[in-house]
Amino acid sequence: MDPCQFVRVLVGNLSLKLPVSTRSTGAGAGVHPSSTPCYCKIRFNKLPYQTAPAPLDSDSTPAPASTSTPAAVFHLSKADLEEKISCKSSLFGSNRTAQVKVAVYSGRRLLGKVTLPVDLKGAEGKAIVFHSGWVSVGKKKTNGAAIELNLTVRAEPDPRFVFEFAGEPECSPQVLQVHGSMKQPMFTCKFSCRNNSDLHLRSRSMQSDPGNSARNWLPNFGSDRERSAKERKGWSVTVHDLSGSPVAMASMVTPFVASPGSDSVSRSNPGAWLILQPGDGTWKPWGRLEAWREKVGSTGSTDGLGFRFDLLPDNSMNSSVSLVDTSLSSAKGGKFAIDLTGTVPMNKNGSRGSSPGCSPRGSGDFGYGLWPFAGYRGFVMSTTVEGEGRCSKPTVEVGVNHVGCAEDAAAFVALAAAVDLSMDACRSFSHKLRKELTQSSNALLH
Repeated sequence: MDPCQFVRVLVGNLSLKLPVSTRSTGAGAGVHPSSTPCYCKIRFNKLPYQTAPAPLDSDSTPAPASTSTPAAVFHLSKADLEEKISCKSSLFGSNRTAQVKVAVYSGRRLLGKVTLPVDLKGAEGKAIVFHSGWVSVGKKKTNGAAIELNLTVRAEPDPRFVFEFAGEPECSPQVLQVHGSMKQPMFTCKFSCRNNSDLHLRSRSMQSDPGNSARNWLPNFGSDRERSAKERKGWSVTVHDLSGSPVAMASMVTPFVASPGSDSVSRSNPGAWLILQPGDGTWKPWGRLEAWREKVGSTGSTDGLGFRFDLLPDNSMNSSVSLVDTSLSSAKGGKFAIDLTGTVPMNKNGSRGSSPGCSPRGSGDFGYGLWPFAGYRGFVMSTTVEGEGRCSKPTVEVGVNHVGCAEDAAAFVALAAAVDLSMDACRSFSHKLRKELTQSSNALLH
C-alpha cells in the first residue's frame, strides 16, 4: 500500500508578556490574569480559527517552559499543497505565501495581531521550524514597550493511507485505496441485518473458540437491555480482503433504543458497536463505539450526534482507554477524527499518563504522553460523515504509523462504517429507514 503525502502545521509553546506600561494604559489596560485570562485565535490562511489559552509570562511567574499539547494543528493534503503552488486553491486564495495569523485577546478585547509567513516547500519530506521565540504583538508604544507573544510554528510530514467507499456502507460496497488520481480495490464490505435468531457473530471461514476469553466481550454489551418496539439492532459490516477472507468487523452489540417518552437515542442510553479483528480462529475486540442523539453547537440548539470511541484492552491491559468524545451536526455531517497530537488519552478512572516534559523551550517539539497504548499517537484516523438523508460514501484517512498490515487498515475501515451507519441508527424513530437497513440478512438473500 502506498500512502498519500500530508503535511500538518503546528503552533504551540504559547506565552504572553505584558509590559508594565501597557498594564495600566493602552491596549493591555485592565488586563488582570486572574480575572481576564488571555487567549489566542489562530488561523492558517483560510482554514477555520482555532482558539487556545495564552498564559502570562513575567519575572515572578514565568510561563511553562513547554507544553505537550499544541495550541493549534492544521492538516494539509498533497492536493492542498499543489493548489497553493499553482495559485488556484480556495484555501490559499491569491496569496502564494502561506501565513499563520494569531490574534491575541483579553476577554473580548483585541490586544493585537501577529502574522508569520510559512514556506511549506520541502515540508513533505522533513520537519521544519519556521519560528521559535518572542514576537511583538501589534504596534509599539511611544516608550518602546510592546506586548510580546512567544510561540513556535513548525510543519512536519504526516503521510496517510486514504480509502474511499465506492458506495454507502449498507449497500455492501467495495473500498478503494486512493493514491493521487489512482484508485484501486482494497477491500469489500458485506452489510448484514441480523434477526433475533442469529445475533451471534459468525463467519463462513472462521470458527469461534469457546475457551477464548476475548469472545466474552460479545455478550457483555446489551444482553440485559430492556426490549422496546423503538429499537434498531443486529446491524454489522464485515470487511473482507480481495481474497474473500474476513479481516475486520463492526457489529452492533447494544441496540439503539429510543429513550422513554421520545423518538431519540439519548446519551444516557447509547447504542454501541464493537470493532473486531480476527485472531486465533475467532473475533477479538479492538474498539467500542457509542453513539447517541444530542444538541450541539455554541447555543446548544442544533440537532447532532455524539460519539465516544474506546480502545479495548488486549491481554496485557485490564482497562479501556477513551480516544474520542465528540459530536457532529446531524444535518451537515462533518468529520470524525482520532487525533492524539500532543495529548494523553484519559483512562476510565479519569487519570492520564504522564508526559515526558523533555521539550526545551522553543524547540518546536511539543512532546507525547507516555500512556499504556503508546503506539497510538499523533494523527490516527479520520472519516467523513454526510448529514441525514444524504448519500454517504466515507473517505477514510489513516496515519501510516498505525498501519502495520492490511488488517490494521481494515479495522479503521470498519470503524468508519460504524460511524456512518450510526447516523441512520440514531435517526428519529418516526422516520422510516431504507429497506437495506430493515431487512434481515436471510431476507436479503432471496
